[in-house]
Amino acid sequence: MTSAAWIVTALALWWGPFLFLFRLWDRKPSIGDFGPVDGIPLSVIIPARNEARTIETVLESVSRSTYQPLEIIVVDDRSTDETAAIVAQHAARDDRIRLLHGKDLPAGGGWFGKPWACHQGYAAASGDILVFTDADTRHEPALLAHAVGAMVERSADLVTVAPRQVCLGFWERVIMPQVWAILGVKYHPRTINRGRSIRTVIANGQFILMPRRSYEAVGTHEAVRGAVAEDLALAQRTVEWGGSIYFAFATKLMETRMYTNLPELIEGWSKNLYLGGRQALRENPMLRLLFPLFFPIITAYWLLPPAALAVGLVTGGAPWLMASAIATAGSVLFWTAVAAGMRIPAFYGLLYPVGVVMLGYIAARSTIRGARRVEWRGRIYGGGSEGSRGGGGSGR
Repeated sequence: MTSAAWIVTALALWWGPFLFLFRLWDRKPSIGDFGPVDGIPLSVIIPARNEARTIETVLESVSRSTYQPLEIIVVDDRSTDETAAIVAQHAARDDRIRLLHGKDLPAGGGWFGKPWACHQGYAAASGDILVFTDADTRHEPALLAHAVGAMVERSADLVTVAPRQVCLGFWERVIMPQVWAILGVKYHPRTINRGRSIRTVIANGQFILMPRRSYEAVGTHEAVRGAVAEDLALAQRTVEWGGSIYFAFATKLMETRMYTNLPELIEGWSKNLYLGGRQALRENPMLRLLFPLFFPIITAYWLLPPAALAVGLVTGGAPWLMASAIATAGSVLFWTAVAAGMRIPAFYGLLYPVGVVMLGYIAARSTIRGARRVEWRGRIYGGGSEGSRGGGGSGR
């Protein structure tokens, strides 16, 4: 194979992903484009376990909402930190806020923690509209009114949004772009809003808005009680029921910082990658069978250029040296663009191999554990039964 042929191959294989940038940079539709609507009783339900670090931020931001009438229910899932005490202090100052002490899971019910916490919040809520949001989110005052506006204008049974993902630490900045590039290509709102099949829909558990009648019609969170990716399962359930989903960007009206350190990143994505991927492919047995190969292939794809470049530099003048240099430069440029799109310093694009290796490790860990062992917020789930099941909070 000639050097020219190697270069053409490199351009064909490693510049192709740049086509995905148009999809990743497309931030339409935006939830802010819908006129604000209020006046319908609305309940915000926040499942929380050991969220003392973040619960005050979400309570203060939701409390500043322009939406009326509004109630805020925090379901404390047996936290061992100061979460409940912080919520109680806010509830004493604002009668719209209610602290609900979560109950033990029903014996033999097959529940995971977050669906159970959400279900308890629903049972206590009085609103005709239900909003499930995570404790690690921050809302702008206009968010709820615009989301209800989207629900009304689109006659949607489920409205969900993509907030700005805040990445401040080193590991967040090298790993999160890897995950969000995959999710952004697979689940762009334009695709979701056209979707009529469970293969093409998803919801973001950081913000799910549903009319009570629709939520009850799909079976509430009880219908997805055994799903780790309960947001995806709820979206699939909505489509199976015949309902409609509307997904929009909310990067100017909402933000979240999912994980703050490497152990949280590993546990959080270990919980979701394998089981969530299989849940998304449950209509296609063949792809479910092949799914464990997806992340090894992605890992090899992105690591091959710098690996070939290193070999070429060591051996000196290998025919693929120029091709691997072009492919490596293209890879760096691609991940620099992804990082910049997430408001991460662009130079983190140079560190993309670190992120690829770490995501490959997390995916392997997730695949090996499967449903046999799931950990989150100090709780262990295993073997299809509770190993002290629980865990509201971020739920991601």
